[in-house]
Amino acid sequence: MVAGIAATFGRSCEVVLHDYRDPERSVAAVAGAVTGRGVGDAMSEIGLRVLAAGVDARNEVGYLTRAQDGRLLKCTTLPLFDADGALIGALCINIDLSAINRATGVLTDLLGLSVVADAPVPATDFSGELDQVLDSVIERAERANAVPASALGREQRLELVRALHDAGVFALRGAPARVAKRLGISRTGLYNDLTTVKKDSEQS
Repeated sequence: MVAGIAATFGRSCEVVLHDYRDPERSVAAVAGAVTGRGVGDAMSEIGLRVLAAGVDARNEVGYLTRAQDGRLLKCTTLPLFDADGALIGALCINIDLSAINRATGVLTDLLGLSVVADAPVPATDFSGELDQVLDSVIERAERANAVPASALGREQRLELVRALHDAGVFALRGAPARVAKRLGISRTGLYNDLTTVKKDSEQS
């Protein structure tokens, strides 16, 4: 099925089958080469978000994101459940819109049409390395606050921990230790932050 879908849409399409029972090596099959991932790679931030949703995960069809090199991608993520209703994976379809955008630009110029500015599209780390995915999330927080993660104030750090928690990061093996190291705090300090975040979520 993976190969058949990719062949139907052509070389601008990539289909990735994920097994969420092993998040750090979730990629079980790949056809196409849009994101450059291979079998045995870790899930992306998108996968972490779906994993965090668990039984509440729903189809996400035709959303836009950008690869690390700036290419615009149109993506669909279809969660997969076992017979008992537990989330076990996802089928993802990624289409590189670069060629379509170039053709649209040429036609727009030829027809003398005005160009409408594109709305900002979030980037996604498809590196295949869980550490790199975590770093990407943390680096966005650093850019937003204009300070290194290790220099974030208490409230800024809590916001980052909340974002990581909502993304399902802490469900992964070894993630708390990795995040604590990146933030320059002890694991105890991180667990205290997590407790605060969970209490705030329950109260809200």
